Amino acid sequence: MELQVYPGKQEAAEALAEQLSEWAREGSVEHLALSGGSTPEILFDTLAEDYWFRLPWKELQFYWGDERCVPPDDPQSNFRMTREHLFDPLPIPDKHIHRIRGEANPESEAQRYADLLKKQLPAENGLPRFDLVILGMGDDGHTASVFPHEAHLWDSPELCAVANHPDTGQQRVTLTGGIINNAARIVFLVTGAAKAGRVAEIVGQQGAGGNYPAGRVAPRDGRLIWILDEAAAAGLPPEMW
Repeated sequence: MELQVYPGKQEAAEALAEQLSEWAREGSVEHLALSGGSTPEILFDTLAEDYWFRLPWKELQFYWGDERCVPPDDPQSNFRMTREHLFDPLPIPDKHIHRIRGEANPESEAQRYADLLKKQLPAENGLPRFDLVILGMGDDGHTASVFPHEAHLWDSPELCAVANHPDTGQQRVTLTGGIINNAARIVFLVTGAAKAGRVAEIVGQQGAGGNYPAGRVAPRDGRLIWILDEAAAAGLPPEMW
């Protein structure tokens, strides 16, 4: 595991944008899975405004780690947020944008998206392999849409599963642990003081990290990078960062 800590949310997003541009220029990133949430929104704005000329946008293929089961124009849609903040400002071909169809039947869509990943991605270790998966982490330690109360979904033999939000019951389609941990690179982008406790348990290895889906992210033969702001890293021992 590699740990990077930056003063604030903007600096953390800029750091990932810079690393993504380097990986893209060297040709080691083509297929990447995106995350939803407020911190990725900052990342997407940074990429669109400051890195529009530094990445080979027409060569990249975009996917998602999860999606809420809502139409693509719904304010809760991860796709809508990404389209508004990243895709609309940039010359990305529509055929390179592989969204999870939140408006479709969840079970059918989980199977369709799994089939798409098998078709689109190169295979490694008997599974489709992303070049990069960008993940966030919730206050409860969930990642993608695998929540602690449905942690068994992480070990599903299927590439995609239907998850349920623990409070609202909202259904979501999510990648599962096998394909996430098969990625060549996994980057957690986590910011804010509300995440500090979970970060301390998982990154600081205080013994309970494996109780959370985010703590079960462990690439089989790839890189795992945690990018934090100082607020999220506040519970870690100073010597770690």
